[in-house]
Order: sequence, then C-alpha cells, then structure tokens
Amino acid sequence: MSDGAISQDEIDALLSGVSIDGLNSSGHVGNTPSYNFDIPTLQKLADDLRPKLEENINKYASASFTCDAPVAEKTNRDRVLSKLPEVVIGVNADYNQGIKGSHLYLLSSEFALKLFQLVSSEEAAEVDDMVLSVVSEFVATHISAEITQIDSVGKVPGLAYATPEGFNESKAMVMFPQGDFAIVSYPLSLDGNTYTLWECLGGDSAEGITKALGGDSSATLTPVDLNASLGGADMGGGMPNMGAAMGGGMPNMGGMQMGGQMGAMPNMGAAMPNMGAAMGGMPNMAAMGMGMPQMGAMPNMGVNMGMNVPNIQQLQYPNLTAGLSSNEQGNIGLIMDVNMEMTVELGRTKKSIKDILGMGEGTIIELDKLAGEPVDILVNHKPIAKGEVVVIDENFGVRVTEILSPIERVNELT
Repeated sequence: MSDGAISQDEIDALLSGVSIDGLNSSGHVGNTPSYNFDIPTLQKLADDLRPKLEENINKYASASFTCDAPVAEKTNRDRVLSKLPEVVIGVNADYNQGIKGSHLYLLSSEFALKLFQLVSSEEAAEVDDMVLSVVSEFVATHISAEITQIDSVGKVPGLAYATPEGFNESKAMVMFPQGDFAIVSYPLSLDGNTYTLWECLGGDSAEGITKALGGDSSATLTPVDLNASLGGADMGGGMPNMGAAMGGGMPNMGGMQMGGQMGAMPNMGAAMPNMGAAMGGMPNMAAMGMGMPQMGAMPNMGVNMGMNVPNIQQLQYPNLTAGLSSNEQGNIGLIMDVNMEMTVELGRTKKSIKDILGMGEGTIIELDKLAGEPVDILVNHKPIAKGEVVVIDENFGVRVTEILSPIERVNELT
C-alpha cells in the first residue's frame, strides 16, 4: 500500500491522457508512435459524407439543418483544445474490426441540448444520461454512413466499431489520441445558429482509412538515391568491373558488398601504394581531393564515397523516473478547482442481449465480486483505490481502505 498521496506525474497523466509509469494509452513506452495518413484522402471522405450527414441529422431530429463544407486537418491535443469550449460532450466509438484505432466525436453542450430538444420535444436543463443517449445514437448514424462509404471504395471486410459511449466533462479531461491525429470539422446551421461536430481520428484509424481508400500513407522519409549521389549508373552490384572503368589495375570491385564494413580490409592503401598508377597516368589521387591514405580507417566506405547515407543512431529513451522541479510541483495549484468524476463500482458482469431483454422487476444480477470484497473507487473511469460500503445516516458511502500503487493502477488499465 502507498501512503495515499497522488504524485504530480499521475495528475499530469490524468490530464493529458497518458497512463502512469510511462505507458501511454496505446500501450507504448516513452515516445508516442508515428502514423502516416493522407489529409486529402480524409477530406474527400468528409466531402462525400457531407450530404449524408445532413440527411441523417434532419431525419433523426425532424429538423432542417444545413451542413456546410467540412474541413479535415492534421492536429494534436494542444491545437484542438484551443478550438473547443470549456465543457464538451463526447462520444467514444473506436474502430475495432477491419480498421483498428481510436475514434472520438465532440460537440458543445448547446448542440447536445438542442439535439435532445428536437428529438424528444422537451427541453433539458442540463446534460444528463438521456441527453448523452440521444447524442450517442445520432453519432452512430454518422459512423454507419462512414463505414458504408469506406467499404464501398476500400472493401474493408468486417469493418466495425465499438458501442458508442457518451461523456460530459471538461475539455482538459478528454482522452485525445496520442501524438498527431486527424480532425474533421462539420459545421451545421439551424435557425441562424451554427454548431460544429468534430470527428477525431487517431493516427492509427486515419492511417487505416487512408490505406483503405487508396490514399498516400507512405513513409515521410525519402529513400536514399545512391545513383544520384555517386553520379554513376547503378551501385546495386551493377558495376561488373570497376577496375576496367578506372583504366585498369583493379581487377573487380563489383564483387564487393558496397554497403558492408571496410574494416575487414586492414590497409587497402598499403595494397595500392599509388592508385594513380593503376588508373593509367593519374600521378596522385590525393591531388584530386579524394584523400584515401588508408582504407582500413574507413568504417563505412559509403560515407567516404559521397553517398547520402542516413545517420542512424541508437534510440535513447527518456528517464521516466526523473524528479520534478519545484516549479513543476507548484503547478498542481492550477488544477485544484477542476471537477473530476468519482465512481464507486460494486462489480461487473456480461449478459447476452436475450438475457437483458428478458430482465424484469425482481431479476437478480450476479456480479463478479464476492460478498464482503472491497469495491473499486474510480476517478474519471480509472481505478485509484478500494474501499468498503458504509451507511451514513440514510445514505450510502464508501470508506477508503486501500490506495492502489502505480503498478496496480497500470495493471487495472490493461
């Protein structure tokens, strides 16, 4: 058991969507993974979905929304936060088959309440579970249209997504995709008011869609052009007799593996005291600026022959246990007033649709917890502690009996 204190690292992790102990939400350690996706391809998809989105929302809400031109762009968490209102309504609907990756929709509270009013013909004072249910159902219609459009072009077998889950919280608490991701903004107008539906596609989802639609998902690194670097015809073993090309004297360099290490030749310069003689009348090769005094000292011949060889270095992982400076520790004061959702979970179970539809008054649902076993205490759906249920006057409560260690919290997330 720990002493009950939550470290600054853990608080930052909750705010930024990065799990503690260096694991991000994608399960990678340290640096976030890099994905390649094509914004023009995603823009074309959004343009194709625009009329369908307008049709679906008007049919669903019995309204007359107008959808203006959507905009697709590459972004990250910081840039998205600058666009959003302080409190957002979100729906998580990750792709989990055919294409796998994070998939998130965001909209303002005003837009969510307007949708609920149109669908239910009554107003809601605040965003509650009923409002979230209406928003999730609307988002599901758009995802279905998106899947149909992707499958009609890319033929992705079994393309599917997880059940949409709505939430209502501060934008700073939203679990955005790691690293760079794609966002599509759909402007929707009704009765002079403009609303926006934001669709966030994690790098993994955006890359999968790009590939499915035949877009450019190639790596951003440019392949090394050995021919252009050397001014020759073909360095891939296509120089059958370099000695002949140099005027005779070097019997056959075509058999040498040019990308290998020349260190195995201890002193090529000694074997060729005057390369100029072998080249038919060039008195001193050093005079040409080529300076090859001793080939044994060349660890990689490609570097010294002018090849544009990438600089490859061993990856250095950051120190995940480095201490915080006094200034960083003081930053905790900036979030003291942020509200966080705390949940006590008695237990869980899984039921088939048949069993759920067959439930009625008096039905007993068996959970995965034993009687008397500690209940889980979660903050923003992340387990942080365990406790026991108590009764305070006529209200239920929970007494904290254990604060989970960082390792246990990570294990609970997997």
